[in-house]
Amino acid sequence: MLLRALPRAAPRSSRYFARAATSDSPVSISYPSLIAAPAALSPSIEQAFGSSPNSLGIIIVRDLPPEYLRLRERLLKLAYSFSQLDEPVRENYADAKSRYSFGWSHGKEVMNGKPDTLKGSYYANPVIDAPSVKASLQEAYPEYYGVNIWPKADERGIEGFESAFKELGSFVFGVGVKLAAACQPFASSYLTDSSLSLSKLISSSQTTKARLLHYFPPSPENPLPKEDEPIDSWCGFHVDHSLLTGLCSALYLQHAPGAPPEVVASPSPSSGLYIRTRGGDLTRVAIPPDCLAFQTGEALQLATAGRLRATPHCVRVGGGEAAELVSRETFALFMQPDVDQRISEHETFGDFSKRIFNEHYGDGNLQ
Repeated sequence: MLLRALPRAAPRSSRYFARAATSDSPVSISYPSLIAAPAALSPSIEQAFGSSPNSLGIIIVRDLPPEYLRLRERLLKLAYSFSQLDEPVRENYADAKSRYSFGWSHGKEVMNGKPDTLKGSYYANPVIDAPSVKASLQEAYPEYYGVNIWPKADERGIEGFESAFKELGSFVFGVGVKLAAACQPFASSYLTDSSLSLSKLISSSQTTKARLLHYFPPSPENPLPKEDEPIDSWCGFHVDHSLLTGLCSALYLQHAPGAPPEVVASPSPSSGLYIRTRGGDLTRVAIPPDCLAFQTGEALQLATAGRLRATPHCVRVGGGEAAELVSRETFALFMQPDVDQRISEHETFGDFSKRIFNEHYGDGNLQ
């Protein structure tokens, strides 16, 4: 769990309902430019992450190496395959002592005041299998400094899961580190400690965490939200508590008995990622399948004393033809500093993380 739910509030206007949201194109940058001329991207980065009312807090990286599409589709299909394992098998890969921050997690996270059974998640650090930190830190921060839990190599139906997870995660991580370096000229003037390097905080950290998500098809127990319900009624608005979060475009899979799942378009034009702009407007953001997106997290907001804000967002899955047969698969990579890094006057990243984890996985919420 690497996010913080935002308090529910009465919508200020109809813009907080799916039917009234705008659909804006986020700022995009070219991957070759990110490699060859990162300094030239500063205006685009400021437009994406700055404080302008129209800033979305998210940026698209396009023109990625062709291998990315293969890596994405391979792992997201495995997310579906893992969800089809028998529940006792899935639970073999759950880890209560890390507050379900390694391995499988379903129904353990509290969103909108109740256990979230709408989606299942698989967590791992795709960069480091086992952290090289003191035993005292491992004991104090099992959510970050645990050891990865991987399905057995011969677990039927999900062969290659570990390598697929690591390869996609490492790819997103590499792009994220380059983006963080390109953000430095823009971010330095906002950081309370201008000597900090975002790319070094991320690249040297042992707390990187990836989350592979499977959104179960709608069911009587978890029905689709009604069109006149607030946009975040299905999955509450929240902010990540990373510095930067990398996001893949979602893959929608339609299931038919006795047949492999088929890649389909989203079952509804209202499905997808919704963001509140810096000015408070609600916007649906589409990430092209061959692109990555990166958004700002709460650790960056704290490290800049609120001058660069975390990106409030939620996911909505709308109705449509055969929607009850369609699942949503996606992948997020949370990039943040080590736990002893001070990110505000009063808190280290570890202090901050404990506070957020306690909101969602306090002793009373563990199952």
